[in-house]
Parts: sequence; C-alpha cells; structure tokens
Amino acid sequence: MTSTDDGRTTTRAPGAAGRALGAVPPTALVLLGIVSVQLGSAVAKQLFDAVGSFGTVALRLFFAAAVLLAVWRPSVRLDRRTWAVVLGYGVTLGLMNLCFYLSLSRIPLGIAVTVEFLGPLGVALAGSRRWLDAFWALLAGAGVVLLTEGHGELDVLGLVFALGAGLFWGLYILVGAALGRRTTEGDGLALGMGVAALVAVPVGVADSGTALLQPGVLLAGLGVALLSSVVPYSLDLEALRRMPPRVFGILMSLEPAMAALIGLLVLGEALRWTQWLAVLCVVAASAGAARGTREET
Repeated sequence: MTSTDDGRTTTRAPGAAGRALGAVPPTALVLLGIVSVQLGSAVAKQLFDAVGSFGTVALRLFFAAAVLLAVWRPSVRLDRRTWAVVLGYGVTLGLMNLCFYLSLSRIPLGIAVTVEFLGPLGVALAGSRRWLDAFWALLAGAGVVLLTEGHGELDVLGLVFALGAGLFWGLYILVGAALGRRTTEGDGLALGMGVAALVAVPVGVADSGTALLQPGVLLAGLGVALLSSVVPYSLDLEALRRMPPRVFGILMSLEPAMAALIGLLVLGEALRWTQWLAVLCVVAASAGAARGTREET
C-alpha cells in the first residue's frame, strides 16, 4: 500500500520476501528476531575497539538502510502525515541505537538490555489502573535494584544510556505501530531506516573517520546490520501484522534473558546470581504486564 500525492492509497501485491515471511508462523518470527538481534549486539560489541560505539552504530544503520531500500524499493510518494510518521520513526530508531551502543560499551549485554527493556514495559503499564500491574511495576523496580548490587562495579553512565535507550524504545513501539498502519510490507521500515542512517552516520564518521573503511570492519558492520536490524525489524513488523500485540509483548519479554545468555556464551560476560535474578524479575514483570494488556479492537 502506498500513498499518492493527493492522499489516495493504492495497494501493491506482496513481493517474494513478503510471501516467504508469510509462510512462517508469527511466534517463530518473533523468537528468531530475538536471537538475531542479540547475536548482532554481541558482534557489534566486538567492533568497539576498532571504530567505537558511534562508528558501529553508523555501520549498522548505513548497511541496514542500504539493504532494506534495495530489497523493498519503497515509493517516496507519501502524504505528509505518513512522511511525518516515517521521519519520527527514523529519528527515534537512530537515537535508540546510539544510546544503546553507548551503554553496551560500558556495561554487560544482559544488563544493558534488561535496563533498556524498562521502556517497553512502561508502555505496557502506562495508564493502567489494575492493582496487578502495580505489582508488575514493583517487580521490575526490584529487578533494577538487584542489577545494581555490584558494589560499584557497574558503570553509572552506562546505566543512564541504557535508560535513555529504553525511553526511545518505548517511543519506537508507539511510532512503529503507526508506521505499520500507514505502510505495508517493509516500505515504511526501509524509509525509516534511511532516516535513522542520516542521523547516525555523520556522528560515526566524525568519531571514527577512515577506520570505518577497513575491509574487515565493513564486513563486520554488514553482519551487524543484517543480524541487528534487517532481520529482526522485518520479522517484528510481519509478526505484528499477524498476532495480537499482547502475545507479541509476552514473547518479547524473553529478550533480556536471551541477551544475558548470549552475553555469557559469546562474550564471556558472567553475571552475578543476583543479576540473573534481576533479569528474571524484569522478564516476569514484562510477561505479566503484556498478558494483562487488552487487545485493541
């Protein structure tokens, strides 16, 4: 579906990529996306020594935008409201990634994702008047307290950046829902990723310079883009079109635990038992809040 200059909407038949995704159960799409994005974060963290966090974000979003724009070849003939949503989505996506990678350069992957996950949890709990949701909020708060039980070992600025990433993640969910309503397939995602690249690439180039042009760095950056952006965002958008937001939220609550596990297996980032308990608290709170969210009609 594309919008013409006069605001009319036209429908476009699904492409080969859309048909392929349509054959996969939505639950599997979400789980594959979770594994992919956390593997991408682990690879990205290994790039920090070469190009820093800003350079890694620039590579990720540049290659992601290039791949998505080439695959979907979206029309730019959109009405003003749709373009406003695309721009909002792209800017939010760029800032979310910048904050997350800044946090990832300072604290373990599992902790960064757990703190960041407070953003979508806040979206799920916003406006609720149920006593049970108050319990989920307290459980998540207890998880954050447990995360800091490291006698000063955790970098405070890293936690602040993770909270910032969570704030933008919550906004990303809200704007992403609007993007899904106003665009079809990967058109809006591709355009939004292009905007995000315009936000992040100048910052990365200014910070890392010609180090970004090393062949090994470029290849790793392409891998990060595919694992962290192209694959999971495409899977998430397709899944959200075919399952209730409540179910999607419950499945996404597994992300902090998956991040902690991949951080351990790939990066060797062992967490204290209290921090593992903190991760489980946030996972349980997120799943409980998502389960209680009423499906929109």
